[in-house]
Amino acid sequence: MENLLKNIEELRERLAATRRLLDIDEKKIEVSSKKLEINKPDFWNNRERAVEISKNVESLEAEIGEWDEFSAEVNDLEELTAMAAAEGDTSVEADVNKKYEELKKKFERLEFYILFSGKYDQGNAILSVHAGTGGVDAQDWAEILERMFLRFAEKKGWRAEMIDRTVGNEAGIKSVTVHIKGRWAYGYLRGEAGVHRLVRISPFDAEAMRHTSFALVEVIPELPEAEDIELKEDELRVDVYRSSGPGGQSVNTTDSAVRVTHKPTGIVVACQNERSQHQNRETALKILKSKLYQFQEEKRAAEERNIRGEVQKAEWGKQIRSYVMQPYKMVKDHRTNHETQDIDGVLGGSLGAFTESYLRWKREK
Repeated sequence: MENLLKNIEELRERLAATRRLLDIDEKKIEVSSKKLEINKPDFWNNRERAVEISKNVESLEAEIGEWDEFSAEVNDLEELTAMAAAEGDTSVEADVNKKYEELKKKFERLEFYILFSGKYDQGNAILSVHAGTGGVDAQDWAEILERMFLRFAEKKGWRAEMIDRTVGNEAGIKSVTVHIKGRWAYGYLRGEAGVHRLVRISPFDAEAMRHTSFALVEVIPELPEAEDIELKEDELRVDVYRSSGPGGQSVNTTDSAVRVTHKPTGIVVACQNERSQHQNRETALKILKSKLYQFQEEKRAAEERNIRGEVQKAEWGKQIRSYVMQPYKMVKDHRTNHETQDIDGVLGGSLGAFTESYLRWKREK
């Protein structure tokens, strides 16, 4: 029993350290503050913001509740073990040891959230997929990736809203941008940014030859409204055009779609999912701010690498992950070396093992 007591004490200490790292007590204060805001009479005047705050509070409460429940289980087990040891009762040792092993496994699952160390990991994400070299095969591949990410979001219980989508001439899509809303969305998805490579027998080739296709995935965090990113009107070019996506007659028969170009950087953002030109413009500007933030962060990181003499070219051919359908089945991440033969499961949205292995790999670097 003495060794078991020592193990439980170590688990309790690790638990306390993890709670501090995850700011559980600070999150309780945040929930209390947001609940005061929710109770204000004018809270629901801005419905979209109110829904987001309510969902955030609900998610925070679930996270806090999970950690509090686990803490209570550890304390109960420690008290039971200490009491049994004091009374010299060894009859409960097997049950206590079994419960300890269960709690240790549960803690390892909860401890995973330490891997989310980025400033915006807890927030929403804006994900884009662009077809690369490979013609119609690449456009079809881009659509397959779009479906994979949407199914992954569905499995996570996140909400996905289409912002802009351009279909291919024959099949697939040229590009798509999706706003993915949910706790930890950016934290999970940020490792998906990069070139994804597909090898398969092309369904569009009459000779059934094997083709290699590429698609580029971009993932940026949704910035809080207070984020200090300044947009000057004279640096923006705003074009309006007729929406090509779904949304009803009023969308498709008016010039409601908006394309915003940031002249100094050449960054382009398009939005056509809203019914009004004004709404599309607001959404596009919000995404542009996020893209500019990402651009500045990447520029700063590149300057730091240059100082250290570690500059590497980010070339199109340097894929982060390969998906092979023929002559064998395999999905392999070239950064972490994690791989699986279950390509159908991965393309069906079972990305968890890849996102988690990336986060662990990133933390160890």
